[in-house]
Amino acid sequence: MSFPVEMFLHKLFQHSVKSNKYANAVNIRSGGLFAVKEKADLQTPYGVRGKIIVSMEQLLESYSEFSHITPNPYATFRYTNGYKEYVKGFEEHALMQINAFVVDIDTLDYSPQDILIACLDNSIGTPTLLLRSTRGYQLYFLLTSPMYMNKARVGLKVAKKIARSLKRSLQSVGADLFCNDFGFFRMPTRENTVWLDLEQTYSIESLIHFSERFEDEHKPELHVVQGKQCLTNQKWFKALLATQNVHGTKGTLGRNNMIFTLALCCYADKYSYGDAEQLLQRYNERLYEPLAKQEVTTIINSAYSGRYNGPERTYIQQLTEAYTNETATITYIGWYKHKKERADRTRSHLTEWEQDIIQFIEQSDRQDGYVWLSQRTLCKQLGIPKSSLNKLIKQSHTIICKTFGKGRQAMTGFSTRQLVLKEMMTLLLHQKNNKHLFYTACIEELTYCEQNEATIQLQQLFEQQQPLYIPSVWNSS
Repeated sequence: MSFPVEMFLHKLFQHSVKSNKYANAVNIRSGGLFAVKEKADLQTPYGVRGKIIVSMEQLLESYSEFSHITPNPYATFRYTNGYKEYVKGFEEHALMQINAFVVDIDTLDYSPQDILIACLDNSIGTPTLLLRSTRGYQLYFLLTSPMYMNKARVGLKVAKKIARSLKRSLQSVGADLFCNDFGFFRMPTRENTVWLDLEQTYSIESLIHFSERFEDEHKPELHVVQGKQCLTNQKWFKALLATQNVHGTKGTLGRNNMIFTLALCCYADKYSYGDAEQLLQRYNERLYEPLAKQEVTTIINSAYSGRYNGPERTYIQQLTEAYTNETATITYIGWYKHKKERADRTRSHLTEWEQDIIQFIEQSDRQDGYVWLSQRTLCKQLGIPKSSLNKLIKQSHTIICKTFGKGRQAMTGFSTRQLVLKEMMTLLLHQKNNKHLFYTACIEELTYCEQNEATIQLQQLFEQQQPLYIPSVWNSS
């Protein structure tokens, strides 16, 4: 079976560009896509050499010509010369809507199986599409329905937070934290696709919930601090300002990010625009490979546009680690409550008991993904009150259990949704033929949405309702 690229493109762009038969309809919202024929076209002396796509028919007729495309459409788009060779308009503020979030993995050190398991363990779930490039992988997480941008750019801020959380959640398999969130990505083909599940899409609500939960779980420890830190007086700022050999390679921050971060520090410390420009133009002149003066001015203009309150903590730390011997210590404005240690409290929170049980399950021997023991034994081993355990089981969205028997002889199987999904994914990747009973037992414990998200492949394989495209990379395992 050939890769259903037309089906994928229809799924991705159904709300992005008009069909020709609706070209004159004023109530159909549509945008423009950008595409290039080869990667070198993205960086030429005259800008990006490419094509603008404004209709589904045009896309389906010419998709095989392109190597990269913007999966998210833009509201403004134009050619910069009369020959229609070079394009412009693919800037974040011009985004019309978000169709997909794409994560770039800039290494081939991990297998597709490693990446899919990391998606289940650490991120929101498996991607709609996983493709392999010459230097790594790209993961497409398609939205169930588009996320439209508004004039106040509130939607863009939310989308960037989601993109940041997705990339951070997949750092363990080499996700590029500094890749453009909404730029050009590879066009999927039969040859480069290693995973495809068109039913695996995500609502914007689920992505927002995932991002909030992930950022909350991975935020730095809170501590008491009063007042405002003067960024430009810090040792790390002076060390960054003394750097000269700043290039920037794939996966690391370079000159643009360095100057932008330094400019945001100046803006946060109330430097005048003139003082900041004078300081950073002198810094740029000291670089071994300086940027054009106009480019530095453009970066400073962006930093002083009012869209940002200050520099991103992650960028400061990455730049400091990459180019200096200093350690960046960044605090924030205002007072922050100190989190009381668990040992100093008389009662544990349900979330803490939940983490204890999850850790216990992950470290114990499991049968078909479950740890089997009585609730009494679990309470005794962890020191959790029976009432708290019962309350936790009812409220938890992570822990699942099933019980056989009654009274003292009853045995309960404890697991997590991720472990059950992981068992099922391993089954899909390695044992696709004869696990009907295990599949049935697993699927009974999952919600309808989770079945759609992670088990549609198994349903197709076992019930043979539809043919399933499984690329050759899986057949070799």
